[in-house]
Amino acid sequence: MSKSTSLYNKYLLFIAGLGGLLYGIDVGVIAGALPYLQATTDYTPGQLSTVVAAVLLGSVLSSLFAGALSDLFGRKKVMLLAGVCFVLSVPVICSPFGFEALVLGRILQGAAAGLIGVVVPLYLAECLTADKRGFGTGMFQFMLTVGLVFAAVAGIICAEYVDGVETAEYATVADKASAIFAAKDLAWRAIFWICAIPGVIFTVGALFISESARWLYGKGKTEAALKALERSRGPEQAKIELAGMGADKAEETSVAEEADKPKDSLFQKKYIVPFVLAVVILACNQATGVNSVLAYIVDVLKQAGLEGSLANQGDLVVKILNMVMTIFAMILVDRKGRKFLLTLGTSGIIVGLLGVACLFLNSERKMVDCSEKFRFSSVTKLETTVNAEGKEVSENVVYEADMPLPAPVLAKIAKLDDVKDFQVKIVYTQGEEKVIKTIIAKQDSPVEDITFKVKQTKNDEGTEVLPFNVESIEVGPLPSALNGWLVTFFFAIFIASFAVGPGVCVWLALSELMPNRIRAMGMSIALLINQGVSTVIAGTFLPVVGNFGYSTIFFFCAGCTVIYWITAVFFLPETKGRTLEEIEAYFEGKKK
Repeated sequence: MSKSTSLYNKYLLFIAGLGGLLYGIDVGVIAGALPYLQATTDYTPGQLSTVVAAVLLGSVLSSLFAGALSDLFGRKKVMLLAGVCFVLSVPVICSPFGFEALVLGRILQGAAAGLIGVVVPLYLAECLTADKRGFGTGMFQFMLTVGLVFAAVAGIICAEYVDGVETAEYATVADKASAIFAAKDLAWRAIFWICAIPGVIFTVGALFISESARWLYGKGKTEAALKALERSRGPEQAKIELAGMGADKAEETSVAEEADKPKDSLFQKKYIVPFVLAVVILACNQATGVNSVLAYIVDVLKQAGLEGSLANQGDLVVKILNMVMTIFAMILVDRKGRKFLLTLGTSGIIVGLLGVACLFLNSERKMVDCSEKFRFSSVTKLETTVNAEGKEVSENVVYEADMPLPAPVLAKIAKLDDVKDFQVKIVYTQGEEKVIKTIIAKQDSPVEDITFKVKQTKNDEGTEVLPFNVESIEVGPLPSALNGWLVTFFFAIFIASFAVGPGVCVWLALSELMPNRIRAMGMSIALLINQGVSTVIAGTFLPVVGNFGYSTIFFFCAGCTVIYWITAVFFLPETKGRTLEEIEAYFEGKKK
């Protein structure tokens, strides 16, 4: 391989890696921005949920059309479209045009993620040699994890800026309130602007890569396909691979003529097995609950017994571990193979999820239902947030308990673990939103002063409290810090196993299992199902936790991972070192 060819392949991996980075940023950027967005606007909880979910909506919609677009216009042009959508989303999000513009910008970000999730692994599968395809797709997943860390670091930088403003001295209280509001308003916008930088680099860089040779050959552009292959293979190897494409094309034409079908269908018998395998793997990949774990891990660790600051540190540690273990996966995937890593990874995920589920089950069994013994008074006071211009932007109504817990209940709880700290878990609905609130109380001043805030909305006639109803109140011993660290340990097993197995191999399964002639459309459909499963789990995570506890959701995810393990062990063929044409021949029952 010549020096120029080697440099081009490295450049190709760099651009594809930036695509993974953007995908990770799309997933992680809202976590740091949301608290400041909430503090500086009067958006309702429902509107804020829409802002968070808009990315998923955009991703689902673009995933549906990504395969058709890449078949029609080419892989390179769709990658450019994804980059443009991402870059344009930031000024739209940060514009002064309010809620509608914010949601539109988030949809654009999601559209970019959906296009990238389909076309970048597809492009890598078609452009890299068989011995480098695993490493290349691993690079995409690695940079996805870097994107999560990048977004988290951007959030930490802006958080430190806001903390500095809050601790500074001011002449008057009004000056301080104005400065803090301005800092928070700048912070959430700055997080998005910082994350736009890699989007610009990706978009410009994609201009200088070659189109997929397989796509060009399929469109009858033989000479252009040969030139594209020469950039990544060298002249001699390029001619060999082009001849292989020609033989495969001739066979396709012969089969189509015999069957009197001008075009292959996804639902022909010879395509069903690889398509179903890809769909099951993608669906189970999301059913592990990995996205929900990454999104809610801070809250989960707090519930497990870690204090707030430690829980945030645990979040960053888990994301860094995810990134580090992906490096090992990149090294191993072309040496040990996809089947081995998927089997190893899913085994570790099952262990991690079962460990977390059992620890939460142990804590949840100690909770005592006090719904009938607890009552809350009516509104006792209002807290108003004022922006830099002195305008009221939000109000909170504060509820207080009007009676303490009976002594026998406290004695029963204390006897369980001989502890002095308790947790009061309040599950309530406000409008259509279910909220889980956990309050820490001390035994030496038994739950006499339980208070919590409820968001209000405003209408033209004044202030209106959203419909509010307490569903359940449970009291139990606060889990120890040791329990919290044990949960963190099992989460570390979970995320390390995911990174070394499914994290990398899922993209390979998506791109390698699909036969050449239907790869783009098949990947698009499979990724759409993947996003659908992710949506269902994200939408049901908090309601399930509120009704049945954390143990239930993690036991369920462990069960889904068992299906994943069975699929990897008994049904998935090893694709390491095989060309895409050889993999297709395997599913057709041929020997090449």
